[in-house]
Amino acid sequence: MNDLSKDAVNRLAVDEAGAGQRVDNFLLKVLKGVPKSHIYRILRSGEVRVNRLRVKPDARLAVGDVLRIPPIRTGVPAAGKRKAPPLSPSIPILYEDDALIAVDKPAGLAVHGGSGVAFGLIEQMRAARPTAKFLELVHRLDRDTSGVMLIAKKRAALVGLHAALREGRVDKRYQILVKGHWRDAKRAVTLPLTKFLTSSGERRVRVEEDEGGQTAKTVFYRRRVWAEIDPPMSLLDAELFTGRTHQIRVHLTHLGFALAGDEKYGDFAWNKALSKQGLKRMFLHARRLVFAHPLEEREVEIESALPADLSRFLDALDSKRPPDA
Repeated sequence: MNDLSKDAVNRLAVDEAGAGQRVDNFLLKVLKGVPKSHIYRILRSGEVRVNRLRVKPDARLAVGDVLRIPPIRTGVPAAGKRKAPPLSPSIPILYEDDALIAVDKPAGLAVHGGSGVAFGLIEQMRAARPTAKFLELVHRLDRDTSGVMLIAKKRAALVGLHAALREGRVDKRYQILVKGHWRDAKRAVTLPLTKFLTSSGERRVRVEEDEGGQTAKTVFYRRRVWAEIDPPMSLLDAELFTGRTHQIRVHLTHLGFALAGDEKYGDFAWNKALSKQGLKRMFLHARRLVFAHPLEEREVEIESALPADLSRFLDALDSKRPPDA
C-alpha cells in the first residue's frame, strides 16, 4: 500500500494480516517512505482515525476496522508516480450487486500494491471505477493463486463478510495438485501455525508443535490420483475453516505432500521438472465461495472454473497413464 494518494484522504480496511497490530506499527508498514516522526505527528493531531474515532499510537487494530489516513507524501517524486492502469479485460467479474463484487483473479496478479508491486488488483479496480466511494478487499489471495476474490462496495458489507470469515461461516474451497499418492478420501488436519522471519528477513510460516501457534484447520478431499506415473500426483480439494497465512501450503508440506509449483515451501527440484513439463505456476486455485449475503437474507455461491493452463497440465498427466490404468 505504498501508493496511497498524496492528494486525497485514503481509507484502508484491516484484514487478518493487520489484526492485533498497534496502529503506529501498522502505519509504518503501509506508509513506506514516510518519516516516522510524521506518522506520529498525524496520530497525535487526530488526522488518523479508526472507525471515525481518534486513537493513540498503541491502539490495537481488529479485522474490519477502517483507517482514515490523511493525504500523505511518501517520498516518491511526482514524476515517478504512475497512473494505475484500468482493470484488465482478462479479469472477469464473476458476480456483482450493490454490496460486493467477485472477480476471477488470475495467477501472477498481486491483490494490492507494495513489496515491489506498483499496482495490484484493488488499485486497478479503483482506477476503473473512479466514482466508487468505497472499494476494499474482503480477503487476500497469494499473488500466484488464482480464483474467486471478493471486494466490498460498502463498509457494512466489509464488516459483515469479515465477521463471517472470522467465525467460519464462509465455505472456502481450493483445488490443488500435490506430489505423492493421497490415500484418504477425506482428511481433516488441525495444526497450529506461527509466523517467523528467516535470517534474510523473509516472512515464513511453520507448524508450531508447542503451544503458542494459531489454530488452523484444513479438510482435504481426494479427487483424482495419478498413481502410475513417477512421481505419483494427487488432485485435491481443500476446505478452509480458518484463514491463516499460507495455511494450505504449510499444512501440506508438514504432511509430506509438496504443493506443485510452490517456490516457498515446496519441492524445488520437482518444481523445475514440472516447469519443463508445462506447469509454470503454483497449482493453487480458489474455486468456490459460499456465504450468506452480508446485507440480504440469501445465500451467495460463486465458482471459478479451473484456469486453462492448469486444465492442460491435468490433461497431460492423463496422457501419461498406461492404457490399462
